Amino acid sequence: MGFFDKIKEGLARTKQNMTIQMNSMFASFTGENEEFFEELEDLLIMSDAGVGTAEKAVERLRDVVRERGLRGGTEVRGALAEILTEMLNVGERELRLDTKPSVILMVGVNGVGKTTTIGKIAAKLTADGKKVMLCAGDTFRAAAAEQLTVWAARSGSGIVRHEEGSDPAAVVFDGIAAAKARGSDVVIIDTAGRLHNKQNLMNELNKMTRIITRELPDASRETLLVLDATTGQNGLIQAKQFRDTADITGIVLTKLDGTAKGGIVFAIADELGLPVKYVGVGEQVDDLMPFEPDKFVEALLQ
Repeated sequence: MGFFDKIKEGLARTKQNMTIQMNSMFASFTGENEEFFEELEDLLIMSDAGVGTAEKAVERLRDVVRERGLRGGTEVRGALAEILTEMLNVGERELRLDTKPSVILMVGVNGVGKTTTIGKIAAKLTADGKKVMLCAGDTFRAAAAEQLTVWAARSGSGIVRHEEGSDPAAVVFDGIAAAKARGSDVVIIDTAGRLHNKQNLMNELNKMTRIITRELPDASRETLLVLDATTGQNGLIQAKQFRDTADITGIVLTKLDGTAKGGIVFAIADELGLPVKYVGVGEQVDDLMPFEPDKFVEALLQ
């Protein structure tokens, strides 16, 4: 099953909130109508696109309808698809892994699926012929290293781990040293579920980042923030706070299949200017998929 089909299936709950009303609105559209635009804005807000983002999208649609003289619902739907796709086209969606080794630092609060996401990314990279080293930098959460060890075995990756409660920065140092010694292509570093209001944990993240910079100064580096789509606007708040602490290069949005808040994708792109690089639409390894804006919008509006 390709991205479009999985996303269409995964967006089922979001579409339940939108599709019937939206189809009716487009079917009855006969020309510029303020009530139509207000209802459309409400629908986008209901999907958790956010007030500001919804207002911006609808205002652009008003302009396009006026400029092009659109009168049919099909044309307007197409114009909306263009606008929403354009909003999602921010930043670089491809992982930048140009050096040997390259580094992927994974951050996010507990419960978003971070460790599982690491395992799925490792499996994809291994399948692409990359030699991957996992680094169990989450030494605070009970069984985090054990969970990552299972994923290392599944994906054919190496792993460096210390005892629970160890210094995470020391794990990172040893993980990088092992990656160099073993000729790894990519080092993926797990981190603790760092709550935005826990300054000591944020300081620890900064310490880990400094070690990466010192030990691999020229390495390609991705810092991926894992967000749970079911948290909607709360996830956006998390993203803003992590962005202020870490140099986030992209978002991994998990549990998209379990939410009616799929519109959060637009808020992330619009308000943060960060690309969504992967989306999770299920439990299997191949249910973590590179994000494709045009197909996402097509699946949402169909």
